[in-house]
Amino acid sequence: MTRIEHVNITVPDIDAAINFLKIVAPDFDVRKDNKSLDSYRWVHIGNENYYFALQEAHLDAVPQKRLQPYRNYGINHVALIVSNIEEIEEKLIAAGYQKGIETPVEKYRKRAYYLDSAGFEWELVEYLSEQPSEKYLYE
Repeated sequence: MTRIEHVNITVPDIDAAINFLKIVAPDFDVRKDNKSLDSYRWVHIGNENYYFALQEAHLDAVPQKRLQPYRNYGINHVALIVSNIEEIEEKLIAAGYQKGIETPVEKYRKRAYYLDSAGFEWELVEYLSEQPSEKYLYE
């Protein structure tokens, strides 16, 4: 079976990205936080199986305008499977994160979209069934 091991994302503020991920993925820990004197900072944050590689822009880079999801080339959103989506949403709202698009009520899953402080969109999914035919039912 093929699985995604990690996703590498250049972010404007690594600490802000870590704060967001610690809310939506409380089982994630910082595995490595590195910054040499002549390079950019990078962090690996995740659990035993998967992680995100977050990095600052390279020192000589001139960052472009923010990604415009669904308009520009690039990542539109990252989806994470979570437990207890309502509790996570309460924490995100309390921390000031903006909710994205509304999602329909579905029988076998709950979904929510949130934007982090860099403007990246994250889809949170809580499955209410372990059956693939139900989990991936597009109602």
